[in-house]
Amino acid sequence: MGKTLFDKIWDRHVITTVPDGPTQLYIDRHYCHEVTSPQAFQGLRNRKLRFLRPEKTYAIPDHNIPTVDQDKAIQDPVSRKQVDTLQENAREFGISYFGLGHPKNGVIHVVGPETGLTLPGMTIVCGDSHTSTHGALGAVAFGIGTSEVEMVMAAQSILQAKPKTMCIKVEGKLRPGVGAKDMALYIIAQMTTGGATGYFVEYAGEAVRALSMEGRLTLCNLSIEMGARGGMIAPDQTTFDYIKGREFAPAGAAWEQALEEWKMLYSDEDAVFDKEVQFKAEDIEPMITYGTNPGMGMGITESIPPLESIDPAGRISFGKALDYMGFKAGESLQGKKIDYVFLGSCTNGRIEDFRAFTQFVHGRQKAPEVVAWLVPGSKAVEQQCREEGLTEILEQAGFVLRQPGCSACLAMNDDKIPAGKYAVSTSNRNFEGRQGPGARTILAGPLVAAAAAITGRITDPRTC
Repeated sequence: MGKTLFDKIWDRHVITTVPDGPTQLYIDRHYCHEVTSPQAFQGLRNRKLRFLRPEKTYAIPDHNIPTVDQDKAIQDPVSRKQVDTLQENAREFGISYFGLGHPKNGVIHVVGPETGLTLPGMTIVCGDSHTSTHGALGAVAFGIGTSEVEMVMAAQSILQAKPKTMCIKVEGKLRPGVGAKDMALYIIAQMTTGGATGYFVEYAGEAVRALSMEGRLTLCNLSIEMGARGGMIAPDQTTFDYIKGREFAPAGAAWEQALEEWKMLYSDEDAVFDKEVQFKAEDIEPMITYGTNPGMGMGITESIPPLESIDPAGRISFGKALDYMGFKAGESLQGKKIDYVFLGSCTNGRIEDFRAFTQFVHGRQKAPEVVAWLVPGSKAVEQQCREEGLTEILEQAGFVLRQPGCSACLAMNDDKIPAGKYAVSTSNRNFEGRQGPGARTILAGPLVAAAAAITGRITDPRTC
């Protein structure tokens, strides 16, 4: 019997298996940020340990950093302490550090792929749930807890129960105006936020293969929002073209050798998944969320489900979510006034997202009542926006490009949506208070965000 892509990579990294217990899995790449790492570093000190392989870890502050005036001291004392602590820990333990002002600073899940640090066939971990992003390049990538971060630092391996496998196929072609974010939100709405719990998902099908690498990164990024341990896509020519020539990617003879190995990374025809699900691309339209988890999503032309269509066990939480959002069951959200627009995060902070947003707003003007935060996912994206003339076009339309960081995705920095205000956000979570205490978040893709920024309301980008 053949193997799935996940099984091929997992099996190659098994060090040992505990009888009736977890697997000790070797880790190729460890990403480290300022929020989940301090206790892990202190744990090493307490046990008088060093990193086993410090060259495998890359540290980047992203959650707490400001997105303006990055040349000045961080004003918030808690944020400043966390960022300074990561820098000190990186220096003490001899790991690579891309701090504020560094040309490779940015959101860790954007920087990894764009620098070539993330490669097919790798096992990749980070103390952050959206590590699943890196699976887009054909890697087994997943988030870990702080105690596990310490384990990877000390042993370059981790104890991990092997998850089940799921294949989600999206066949057909996406309609105009529909992108990877819409595909992801559609799948989560269909699967629910717990529909992939216990599984590692491989995305396949015509519509998935047609996605750009940036689109694939967006899709895999959101895998965690339906409960999956991670998501991945088999590497192909799109993957190889994206990687080639990047700073940390193999070159010369090493590139040719790596390419031959990567071409074997696919699920065999006779591979058996624990579960298979299939969707039709033509059923997907621009998506928005109406509630307080990413599974509460719908097509932009649809209405919020009526209460009687909700399973009785979920009606209380459904009603609570609508009360928080100020919405009613059965209503349409088109034309609903919004206050903020956020373009960015590890979900939609890549150059392709800024190109799409900029193309839409070109020749138009931002609605004067809308506050728009356009935050590149990295210094490289920020630079590309300038070089391609996107920054100038955005400024002409009334927008200001901010500096890289996680920004309003989770409001651990100064970019917080005020209580009661509505934000159309290209980030990944819409939990209560996620973008600030009392903030109301409507998740969407770059085009829906652009349309909202121009009109000041929730608007179908295909009609304006």
